[in-house]
Amino acid sequence: MKKFDLMTPIGLFLGLTVLLMAVIANAGPSGLGVFFDWASVFIVLGGLMAALVVNFSLKEILVVPKMMLEVFKSNEQDINGLIDTFVELSGKARREGLLALEASLDEVNDRFIKKGILLAVDGIEQDVIKDILMAEVVAMEDRHRHARSIFERAAEYAPAWGMIGTLVGLVLMLQNMEDPASLGPAMALAVITTLYGAVLANLVFIPMAAKLANRTEEEVFLKQIIIEGVIGVQSGQNPKILEEKLSAFNRQSKKKDEEIVTQQGEQNAEA
Repeated sequence: MKKFDLMTPIGLFLGLTVLLMAVIANAGPSGLGVFFDWASVFIVLGGLMAALVVNFSLKEILVVPKMMLEVFKSNEQDINGLIDTFVELSGKARREGLLALEASLDEVNDRFIKKGILLAVDGIEQDVIKDILMAEVVAMEDRHRHARSIFERAAEYAPAWGMIGTLVGLVLMLQNMEDPASLGPAMALAVITTLYGAVLANLVFIPMAAKLANRTEEEVFLKQIIIEGVIGVQSGQNPKILEEKLSAFNRQSKKKDEEIVTQQGEQNAEA
């Protein structure tokens, strides 16, 4: 089940707050206006969108809003509930046979589980079931990777267009050296476009691409558990043995989370 992920807006808010505090601390509230320039906005955002349109098809571009919304959602992985589902299915298969599982699928909401169980009910061999389900996992990874590549390309293009804006500002400044009044605006254009490009790349596009990659890893991990559960049910494994086997994935997930927390703690300590 997907819920709203507070960490994404909190991270964006903290990043912008740090920038604003740095400006206010040195230039005061009145200095904020210096950091906004319409010409810089047009160069960076307009150039970025133009580059993406050249790089991707219209169909791919239209997926961007949906992918951005995914960054603000979190997938609640109820691994314990998933294990309980397969233990129940395994017990019923041993008592009543695999054909009895088809009636139980109405209570299962996950399409991937339904597909695996139906393949097992149809008497498909274990290796074939695993190949079919893994093919779907690989296809899902490819779809996610392709959608994520838009954010990765945007992270590359944004600083580049910032540098283009800088070059434009420098050209304008050098052409009007005899007019001191024009040097300030031209220099501001040269510097602010680089700032906009760097902020967009490092606060928006790179973190979003990384978060989408994490979402894919979590989904692949969950589907690996489902595949092992389906194979266990199809082979008639004892429910207790299957529960212990699938619980190893849960312990692996908790260990991975603990390692991530430890790494983050070490990074904060070094900072």
